[in-house]
Amino acid sequence: MTAITWDDVGERLYETGVDHGVLYPQDSDGTYAGGVPWNGLVTVNERPTGGEANPQYADNIKYLNLMSAEEFEATIEAFTYPDEFAICDGTAEPVEGVFVGQQTRRGFGFSYRTLIGNDVEGTDYGYKLHLIYGAMAEPSEKSRDTVNDSPEATTFSWDVTTTPVAVTGLKPTSHIVIDSTKVDATKLKALEDMLYGEGGEPTLPLPDVVFSTLDEG
Repeated sequence: MTAITWDDVGERLYETGVDHGVLYPQDSDGTYAGGVPWNGLVTVNERPTGGEANPQYADNIKYLNLMSAEEFEATIEAFTYPDEFAICDGTAEPVEGVFVGQQTRRGFGFSYRTLIGNDVEGTDYGYKLHLIYGAMAEPSEKSRDTVNDSPEATTFSWDVTTTPVAVTGLKPTSHIVIDSTKVDATKLKALEDMLYGEGGEPTLPLPDVVFSTLDEG
């Protein structure tokens, strides 16, 4: 048996950054096509909820713990957003350049990338792809500040809730993470071609398609 060691060279890992954001408006059939770049991402704050213990008592003892269902929520903060996100944020454009709020919000999918670094290669070591399904943006506050002697660009922020999608053999999910350091590079490239529109329309594949793409021989 090999003895445990800590902080070996190349194994001092960390995560940082957020980039490669893509918005996928949801179609009426539940699929996610027509992806567009989401420039200016500042933060994506992942906020899982639920999964809380609900203790049950019997025979004068704590008999068992029932766990509540887990849900995935997030906050997206950015300097800007794609035009296609307007209807996801409850804004219609009946005439070009004219925007009407308080409209029905459209669901969407979302993908982004976070970087994995280590003590040898820095952030060139790898990255994680995050795929979000069944997202809905909640109404959010937008602050408009006067220009002054210390100007700052306005950032927009949206709280996002999700509805999980089906996964064969597993519970439904709203969030999939793919680690580039642990999957085959060729298969990962095939998945990224779908996500980013290399050779076709940018599409967010459903979980079963993601798994089959990364598992093909």
